[in-house]
Amino acid sequence: MATPMAIDKAKGPKLDVDEFLTLAISETPQELHAFFESFRSLHSRKLWHQLTNKLFEFFDHSLSKPYRVDVFNKFVRDFESRLNQLRLVEMGVKVSKEIDSEFAPHNALAAVKLKRTLEDPVTHLQFLTDLLERVNTEKSPEAHVLLLSSLAHAKLLYGDHEGTKNDIDAAWKVLDELSSVDPSVNAAYYGVAADYYKSKAEYAPYYKNSLLYLACIDPAKDLTAEERLLRAHDLGIAAFLGDTIYNFGELLMHPILDALDSTPHEWIKKLLFTFNEGNIGKFEALSPLFPKEPILQENYPFLRQKICLMALIESVFKRGAYDRTMSFQTIAEETHLPLDEVEHLVMKALSLKLIKGSLDQVDQKAQITWVQPRVLSRDQIGQLAQRLAGWNAKLHQVEERIAPEVLVNS
Repeated sequence: MATPMAIDKAKGPKLDVDEFLTLAISETPQELHAFFESFRSLHSRKLWHQLTNKLFEFFDHSLSKPYRVDVFNKFVRDFESRLNQLRLVEMGVKVSKEIDSEFAPHNALAAVKLKRTLEDPVTHLQFLTDLLERVNTEKSPEAHVLLLSSLAHAKLLYGDHEGTKNDIDAAWKVLDELSSVDPSVNAAYYGVAADYYKSKAEYAPYYKNSLLYLACIDPAKDLTAEERLLRAHDLGIAAFLGDTIYNFGELLMHPILDALDSTPHEWIKKLLFTFNEGNIGKFEALSPLFPKEPILQENYPFLRQKICLMALIESVFKRGAYDRTMSFQTIAEETHLPLDEVEHLVMKALSLKLIKGSLDQVDQKAQITWVQPRVLSRDQIGQLAQRLAGWNAKLHQVEERIAPEVLVNS
């Protein structure tokens, strides 16, 4: 965890805390006055932990919005080196969202009546950059990662993809060395990484980072219903179009997919389970819905090949360990492909490491020795249970046959 006393950079001009708090009480609504009185008391007694908690209460208050930047710059800056640096950065990130082009952060209390409508990229980024320069990476690596991730997100919103990628890479370099990390820090990193890859239409990295992001938060509490629906939708699309994603198990088990229920996108959830089962019949039944998602319609040939690969995997899985030499004709029937396309499909599966084995082009057979492990549906678990029961029955028969011999020999 981050520790206090991690700001080594030179401070700005000496702040007059008493003068600021007095002015704040005279300029802010009555409902906020108690906060400033508490600030004065806790600051004078140097109760930094309690003061941090009270500041977060203030920043969460709806009426504090026009005053947040000024409180941070003209009050918190006075004692920021004494605070837990991760909490300081969390505070700074929250405050930075209130900066816009018509709002000078150094004179907030005099400008609260101005119309506040548009964020100013330069001021916003400068605020975060200045804070980053004051946080020591070695002493507070988590705070540094959180701030870099927030900077990356801001740059992404403003269209600076190169700057976003640089900050993401810098954040990962620090994060990768940490053994224990606060979930909020991981969430910030994986969240912006997922957003970046989404903007670049890189489906596999988006899928990976988005699932890692969900693992760091409580979607039911931390995401709105609309955000959960969008996340589930985007994960589904990424699963379909990711050229290295052939195992949907982690997504199928995640409650985020429940957000698709009873919505116009519910068919995407059904399609995910269809792919996992390798069920070409269900795939063809759902394909008329693809025009609802133009990107799926545009990539129909790829999706068709993908469902055929999933069907091949499922066909191999259903077979026993000693029954995995399959003729091209059998594979063609299982995958609904012409016979002359089977060899290419099996070679594709081998190259993607979905299966291991060999091809006999003369006899037109494929000998499969291994199939990629994956999460199973209830039906697939039922099939596995039947195979285990069969194996147990055979083992019992062997036991009955050799038991008399063992008794005689003994």
